[in-house]
Amino acid sequence: MVSAITSNEQFTDAISNGTTLVDFFAEWCGPCKMISPVLDKLEPQYESIKFVKVDIDNLSDIAKKYEITAVPSFVFFKDGEVVDVVRGAAAAQVKQALDKLKA
Repeated sequence: MVSAITSNEQFTDAISNGTTLVDFFAEWCGPCKMISPVLDKLEPQYESIKFVKVDIDNLSDIAKKYEITAVPSFVFFKDGEVVDVVRGAAAAQVKQALDKLKA
């Protein structure tokens, strides 16, 4: 199950080392709820990539920093730097980005 980030410190720890997929979501977002089980299925296939979730309503400062204007949005980090972004509940695009990072 994808871990939920609940503080700025947790977020910084999650993205600072290695490769991380951050799922920016909101509880009220229907497409976010639809793609969540897809992420849960993908996570075990990419053991070298951390999967985390950030609720944009609870951590709006982080969402603003990364210019999240629509949810779901997926931001891929490598050692703290943004390397890719996928907007919308596009499972195929998320998988494509994960495959690029895994290679």
